Amino acid sequence: MNNEELLKTVTERAEKWLSEQYDEETRAEVKALLDAEDKTPLIEAFYKDLEFGTGGLRGIMGAGTNRMNIYTVGAATQGLANYLKDCFKSLPQISVAVGHDVRNNSRKFAELTARVFAANGIKVYLFDGPCPTPEVSYAIRKLGCQSGVMVTASHNPKEYNGYKAYWSDGAQMIAPHDVKTIEYVNAITSVDQVKFDADESLIQTIGKDIDDQYLADIHTLSLAPEIDKKHHDMKIVYTPIHGTGLRLVFDSLKLWGFDNVIHVPEQDIQSGDFPTVVSPNPENSEAMTLGIAKAKETGASLVLASDPDADRVGLVVRDGNGEYQLVNGNQICMLLIYYLITQNVEQGLIKGNEYVVKTIVTTESIMRIADANNIRLFDCYTGFKWIADVMRNQEGVGRYLGGGEESYGFLPETFVRDKDSVSTNSLIAECAAWAAEKGMNLYELLIDIYAQYGFSRERGVSVVRPGKSGAEEIVAMMKNFRENPPKELAGSPIVLVKDYSDLNCRNLKTGETTKLDFPTTSNVLQFFTEAGDKVSVRPSGTEPKIKFYVEVREDFTDKSQYEATVAAADKHIDQVLEDLGVK
Repeated sequence: MNNEELLKTVTERAEKWLSEQYDEETRAEVKALLDAEDKTPLIEAFYKDLEFGTGGLRGIMGAGTNRMNIYTVGAATQGLANYLKDCFKSLPQISVAVGHDVRNNSRKFAELTARVFAANGIKVYLFDGPCPTPEVSYAIRKLGCQSGVMVTASHNPKEYNGYKAYWSDGAQMIAPHDVKTIEYVNAITSVDQVKFDADESLIQTIGKDIDDQYLADIHTLSLAPEIDKKHHDMKIVYTPIHGTGLRLVFDSLKLWGFDNVIHVPEQDIQSGDFPTVVSPNPENSEAMTLGIAKAKETGASLVLASDPDADRVGLVVRDGNGEYQLVNGNQICMLLIYYLITQNVEQGLIKGNEYVVKTIVTTESIMRIADANNIRLFDCYTGFKWIADVMRNQEGVGRYLGGGEESYGFLPETFVRDKDSVSTNSLIAECAAWAAEKGMNLYELLIDIYAQYGFSRERGVSVVRPGKSGAEEIVAMMKNFRENPPKELAGSPIVLVKDYSDLNCRNLKTGETTKLDFPTTSNVLQFFTEAGDKVSVRPSGTEPKIKFYVEVREDFTDKSQYEATVAAADKHIDQVLEDLGVK
């Protein structure tokens, strides 16, 4: 389609949004797009429908078929409602839980979602204010719901919002429900098909009652309550980065016994504008600046954080020189898996059926820790719905110890089926107290783990390509990597290529091709070198970017050489990225 044809199609689609079916504010915004000399915003808003993917919706807020607004949210909810009514027609009453984060329009979208469900005869448990994403997962399970929705765009920039759909086990949907829900949502082609006239009696507000039960269940995860009490006055800075963690993380830390938790007042303000940060993402050092400043001011041992919907965590620790260092998502996952396994071993709790889970792009150090302790490790695709799938398949068979991914997500419990910063921040604090009991801080504990199980260094790089042209460029990049894979990286030959799009694993040394044991295909490529390095390449499922995950190995025998080893590994990663053509 040439530019003239595209503009004609887009204009026709936009003009439909000028009808009386749409509210006055929406009509005015669309008219402004149509009247503007620059047609790029119009094209971006209407060139396609905002895709309801396997994780739900996520997009820039505004008028248009490719935007997050009351009509795209309404259509998604109507489609999901139709699917639930078909799946659970034998139930006398279908129910769902609905929550939301602090983003602009999140409350509006959550209330709209509740009304559309209620207009379809579905009972809704609607949170009374901003709540953590994992608490919605918890509520679905606790209240016996058939589904749930969390209105959030996680740590995306402030222009975005999103809609995460969950199934009856509290996990995000996988096949067949994700695909079927998409079909039902795509069948909603007109605003006339959406039921907005709610039966208000079907909407029940929930809040403190669920909060208290959730916190009590999280407290049962503590493996060292006496140590927590002993180190109750350990100075901990926590920041919710303007998000929903304010609701529960402070309370959880207090319940675990930590009573010297220090606020970052500027970031306690719940605001969808995220006024103190460029990006409300705890993996970005800039988002942790105020927390680190507060730690320096107070002499705190560590800084904890969560993203706006409180599923991801952030962690900063003090190094041997007293400087504050960010701990990356791979290290957080490794640290907590190590802690959970070690505590279970030391307390004689291992029965032989324990397991841990990581995603394929997460550090292989976790595999070495699990193997050394005879704990089964499951690898799965990126995203906690796949960790939840492992948990579902192991129900009644194995005992889950914990699971996580490199993108700052961890889950130490089974009563939630999504990453959980509320429980994870409490567990990190306990791990710090446990380390202190052994005369170490978390930085020293990390070095000890590397000395025992081998050193690796990881870095993730995201190449952002927004809009229609960007999406096409990302497709071309993946095609090129498949057709012209690198022969070596950082001077080490590629010996293994895993392509999850066809589940083929090619051993370049032997020429043998084997099948990967995964439940479905995925658009992910992995390259493994003779030196033990690993590179994973995948387009994001929720953002306009392609992601590169690099993990390199370095010899590490002398703990006093840790910083030098890190520096060497960073140069190693730089070379790998240069060889990949990533800048």
